[in-house]
Amino acid sequence: MRSLAIFPGCIVLFAVLWDAFETIILPTRVSRKFRLTRLFYRSTWPPWRAWSRLFREAKRRELFLSLYGPLSLLFLLIVWAAGLIIGFALLHWADGSAFQTANGQVSLTTDLYLSGSTFFSLGLGGVTPRGAFARALVVVEAGIGFGFLAMVISYLPVIYQVFSRREITISLLDARAGSPPTAAELLRRLKQDHRVEALQQLLQEWERWSAELLESHLSYFPPRGRSSLSDVPYSAAEAGRRKTFLERAHAAANSSGNRWADPSRG
Repeated sequence: MRSLAIFPGCIVLFAVLWDAFETIILPTRVSRKFRLTRLFYRSTWPPWRAWSRLFREAKRRELFLSLYGPLSLLFLLIVWAAGLIIGFALLHWADGSAFQTANGQVSLTTDLYLSGSTFFSLGLGGVTPRGAFARALVVVEAGIGFGFLAMVISYLPVIYQVFSRREITISLLDARAGSPPTAAELLRRLKQDHRVEALQQLLQEWERWSAELLESHLSYFPPRGRSSLSDVPYSAAEAGRRKTFLERAHAAANSSGNRWADPSRG
């Protein structure tokens, strides 16, 4: 019966490794419906969004929502690591737990202990594998664990750089249109400084910012393939406010462009 555990073990390992590859390494949109990452976010985002409604103040509610992005990413990495550890533990258990321990007792917890210590490269000597298959599993898991940690270390700075570039543009908008920014304040400051023609350039910059925001969420952030910004955990409310602000600024510029062009109509 133990030998049957090799099938769920291989399925778990393949599902986790392929999901991590699609999420982190593959820079394209994945349209497949069933994904571990999609299941994780669809099961954790609705409760988090529901808990945010307990905050009556808008700023505290948005702060609570903004915490979901980085926390969910960390928990997703934990889910991947746990899946790999459990998958290799099932393979060890299917092999008959071919280990040598200090007290001579071996159980499923021993498989999990060896798998976890091997995955994180702890190198503890309390459990020693016996047999060619068990040793091969230890070597393979050690290599995957080392690569997984290296991938996480290189992935987090990329996300931080994308977030930092995005926040620079938002900070500039606050400086141009007040805090919180409004379309009326932006137009007032541009007219006061006789720089109304700069509005077109500003709108072009924000058009590029929106494209970069979409590309970063599709290429780097876990929740790909979503249909709206409200499902994106990274400052979704902030992005919605900026989009509405730009739409109002563009409409106001179009409606008052002729009046500004003719000073006698001011």
